[in-house]
Amino acid sequence: MEDPVNGMISAISWVPRGAAKNVPVVAEPPTQEEIDEAIKTLAFGGEGGSDAEEDDEGGTMELDGAEDELEEEELDEVARAKAVAKALAKGSVKVDDVADELRELNMETYDDEEDGIEIFSSGIGDLYYASNDMDPYLIKNDDDEDDDDDEEIEDKMIKPTDYVIVCAHSDEDIFSLQVNILEETEDGEQNMFVHHDAPLPAFPLCTAWMDFNLKGGDKGNFIAVGTMDPAIEIWDLDMVDEVQPHMVLGGLSKKKKKAKGKKGKKYKKGSHRSSVLGLAWNKEVRNVLASASADTTVKIWDLAVGKCAVTLEHHDDKVQSVAWCPQSPEVLLSGSFDKTVAMNDMKDGGQNCHKWSVEADVESLAWDPHNDHSFVVSLENGMVQGFDRRTASSSSSGRSTYTLHAHEKAVSSISFSPTAPNFLATGSTDKMVKLWDLSNNQPSCIASLNPKLGAIFSVSFSHDNPFWLACGGSKGKLKVIHQAPLCKLLKLCLRCIAVFIKHCFHVLQVWDTLTEPVVAKKFGRQK
Repeated sequence: MEDPVNGMISAISWVPRGAAKNVPVVAEPPTQEEIDEAIKTLAFGGEGGSDAEEDDEGGTMELDGAEDELEEEELDEVARAKAVAKALAKGSVKVDDVADELRELNMETYDDEEDGIEIFSSGIGDLYYASNDMDPYLIKNDDDEDDDDDEEIEDKMIKPTDYVIVCAHSDEDIFSLQVNILEETEDGEQNMFVHHDAPLPAFPLCTAWMDFNLKGGDKGNFIAVGTMDPAIEIWDLDMVDEVQPHMVLGGLSKKKKKAKGKKGKKYKKGSHRSSVLGLAWNKEVRNVLASASADTTVKIWDLAVGKCAVTLEHHDDKVQSVAWCPQSPEVLLSGSFDKTVAMNDMKDGGQNCHKWSVEADVESLAWDPHNDHSFVVSLENGMVQGFDRRTASSSSSGRSTYTLHAHEKAVSSISFSPTAPNFLATGSTDKMVKLWDLSNNQPSCIASLNPKLGAIFSVSFSHDNPFWLACGGSKGKLKVIHQAPLCKLLKLCLRCIAVFIKHCFHVLQVWDTLTEPVVAKKFGRQK
């Protein structure tokens, strides 16, 4: 049986080419005081600090996966401390290994000289020099140092032609964001490797890339992450070796306030009360981020001030997915486990809500980028349904334009090609990825692939190379055709580019769908 947590890639986001800094900034290492505080918090659970604005909560709602013995705010601090401690411990050497090395050197008898050994020397000149500059053993080769510096800078560089893919990754109890580089070499081959990563406090569920610059200026390179915690973390992807997010939206307050006779919890004002299941950044109104939660609400966040602007409560069960309409940026879709899809016009604060009923729990949804009236919803029962927004109804009775039995299990992720109309990809927990032609509202499967990733949790087309489809799942086995030299953790297949993500266990794959004859014939001219 597959472990549902170990080695999972749960979400994928492409970063547009040229959006990342050529040379990312290396974060300042934490001070000894910060390290000691993290260790102390890890051992005893942290408290202290306060928030200017907080919400009281009576203690009736539990976080998904939280332990009954600890309060949620303590869990948040412990999880953060664990993540920081693991980040600080990277590359550390075990104590036993050091002890073995010392025993091998036999330092206890170091000063004991064996009889008959002579020390050869040509005089004091070999033992003493008037200055360090005269000592050949101390003379530094400036050229070698410059070469090392150049190589280090080159390793950290992200070229404008590089493709950047961010993965939400989990390995047992280690959770992280991994920034992958996919580069094309001069000989036409592709190399993919992990450029840097960032620690997360809890199991990641969703990501959303955005260019709204939280540090001021024109555009930035940030990613929002939703986890099993109620907080949304926003990380600066241009920072390397960072152990703290740039901003946190909502979440549990550090300041405790216990009610008499029961556990007390406090949330930051406007925070979700449970796991964050879906995120969507508004590309037109760039300071706006939407979030979906297991607490049954949808929230609209103003990134400029880091606060919740609107809370929508039109669903009766967990809200799994949200999506802004690309042609009408004020229109927001949300899909829920209450078996409905809701459309809100945020011009009036989301008060005007239209709904459609679906056959099962919603897993994912996406607007058709080539048709401002159409969107597609994927469901837990393996079905995919298409809808026309013009059939919207306030009574949940809007009918679908088509219903497709796409997979044998839940369709966890869907993605439209950004340039080829009617070209849709679906990924499922049945381990398959499929490509569909939706022309004339009569879907037909034109290609399918088992990428050997286990259950598929995320598929996403690249906007810079619109026939490249990134796929992430629970596990992966790789069929190696040949291994490219000089690349970091890379194996190259005929039909897909795959990279081992940590310890060569877990695989992210990019499928060049244009290598499929039917895709090339049907959609190739769109390239």
